[in-house]
Amino acid sequence: MFESLTQRLTGTLQRLRGHGRLTEDNIREATREVRIALLEADVALPVVSALIERIKARAVGQEVLTSLTPGQALIKIVRDELAEVMGAAASELNLNVQPPAVILMAGLQGAGKTTTVGKLGKHLKERRKKKVMVVSADVYRPAAIEQLRTLAGQVGVTFFPSDAGQKPVDIVRAAIAEAKKTFMDVLIVDTAGRLAIDEAMMAEIQALHAAIDPAETLFVVDAMTGQDAANTAKAFADALPLTGVVLTKTDGDARGGAALSVRHITGKPIKFVGVGEKPDGLDVFHPDRAANRILDMGDVLSLVEQVESQVDQEKAKKLAEKVAKGKKFNLEDMREQLVQMQNMGGLHGLMDKLPGMGSVPEHVKNQVTGKEVPRMVAIIDSMTKKERRNPGLLNGSRRARIARGSGTTPADVNRLLKQYQQMEQMMSKLSRGGMKGLLRGMKGMMGSGFPGRFPGR
Repeated sequence: MFESLTQRLTGTLQRLRGHGRLTEDNIREATREVRIALLEADVALPVVSALIERIKARAVGQEVLTSLTPGQALIKIVRDELAEVMGAAASELNLNVQPPAVILMAGLQGAGKTTTVGKLGKHLKERRKKKVMVVSADVYRPAAIEQLRTLAGQVGVTFFPSDAGQKPVDIVRAAIAEAKKTFMDVLIVDTAGRLAIDEAMMAEIQALHAAIDPAETLFVVDAMTGQDAANTAKAFADALPLTGVVLTKTDGDARGGAALSVRHITGKPIKFVGVGEKPDGLDVFHPDRAANRILDMGDVLSLVEQVESQVDQEKAKKLAEKVAKGKKFNLEDMREQLVQMQNMGGLHGLMDKLPGMGSVPEHVKNQVTGKEVPRMVAIIDSMTKKERRNPGLLNGSRRARIARGSGTTPADVNRLLKQYQQMEQMMSKLSRGGMKGLLRGMKGMMGSGFPGRFPGR
């Protein structure tokens, strides 16, 4: 999300960064460029107008004109105002109610409601340690009930059965009664969607809302619909007392217009963003971090949280103890690190959280296809246990055999072994020189394009 906006804005603001002094003329020119960039990103016109006026008002004041680094001061203003329009700070779910806390999910058909119910169930179970039950009140699409049953099994939450012959209100009331009996903390309700907003749909979900009085009413909307996402959210906000919005399919939206429009138009916070189809593809939305990413400052905090939540802490601890004792880092250890990286989305999934990625040429980014890490793992898997533990055994004939077994070339195997040597040296420096040794090792590796420069094939 935000790729096209990032490229346009960073180019504009970079030109101002070096100015010793900013004038009203070049501030006006910069805000005009920012306006065009936002409109091209499919941000709603009222949002763009309000945002530009606030940036102008602050930019021509003493805050920028008297700053020692006016270009950087202006960038900070743009960042602050982008964060403000998206909600300033992350908005938590309100679950401080008599259990079970009912979360009602609303939205159009195809927005990803059912998938989001599964993802949210996993998030609440793992991140907030809640006992979660899910139920489908979509009596028009029996496949949705079965889909939710499957998802509940995958993420390890309780599924309450329903069928197409029941009324939605009766289904949810029965689910609430069962959730109370089984001491559930949260009940997530999936509702029926339509291909477009219609009166019957709104009347049905209004009646359901009135009957169950949920703690949270979340509107699920496809980010790729751009301005339409904000307009649809507004229609639902007028009909229901929404408490928040979930933006789905954000990995397919390079413009980010929906994220910048929804909060301003509806007055409701974006609480989560969904990425991909995997059950763990749901993140809490942090407007300040999103603003950093738009201006190519990276999102290191989210990257750290991702590592903490998805890396196997026990395995990480064992590797740290091994390195601290001066034991040799081998290819089995490298494989484990690659698998952990793949669990976090691989190189491709981590790239947009790193500062400065907006200035990397698109053709270079496109070389990272998501196949690099699985290919490296396949090469290591084609080795014998003895070879993985003693990489010095890997002579030319063994490397050729490994290449055949993994469907790669000897050059690919050589490249992986070179990267292994760099990692091994880095681990060795860590055991000898602590953090300073590690940083020196990492600095050297950055020059060689670690961790993967496999050509896309």
